[in-house]
Amino acid sequence: MNEDIKFIIDSTKESMQNAIKHLEKQFVNIRAGKASPAMLGSVMVDYYGSQTPLSQVANVNTPDGRTITVQPWEKNMLQEIERSIMNANLGLNPMNNGDLIIINVPPLTEERRKTLSKQAKAEAEDAKVSIRAARKDANNDIKDLEDASEDLKANAEIDVQQLTDKYVKKVDEVYEVKEKEIMTV
Repeated sequence: MNEDIKFIIDSTKESMQNAIKHLEKQFVNIRAGKASPAMLGSVMVDYYGSQTPLSQVANVNTPDGRTITVQPWEKNMLQEIERSIMNANLGLNPMNNGDLIIINVPPLTEERRKTLSKQAKAEAEDAKVSIRAARKDANNDIKDLEDASEDLKANAEIDVQQLTDKYVKKVDEVYEVKEKEIMTV
């Protein structure tokens, strides 16, 4: 195989893997009924004048499937953390008991589950679009090669299509797992 073609295919594969990684990251932000420290991953706290991720100023735990506890490393940060969680618009209601912040995660309604499932489907579609864009770029790069025979180019395009099929299937698998997680009561 021509070195240029190998490079094109390797970089295409990397782009497609990145699309899957991005999808998985997006799915972490879509909550599926169970409490998870990742639900507060986007919360930023004003820590002595600089915006700091919550995980760097407090210990975030889930003692059970419906509760998140946030224990700040400095007690004087309790009000600031509570305010930051409310300002993050996560639909969570933090309660401050003087030592730690307790967040009860309400069970999802059927309507909310369907909305989250649609959101997950949209994220999966975005990932597929990224994968197809990587395929298009690769095919254009292959066509532009001047030192490769037509047979080599055709075989390379077949390899790129096989990669595309493999990663689109992977997106579907990741989505099915997430949808099942969302729809399980």
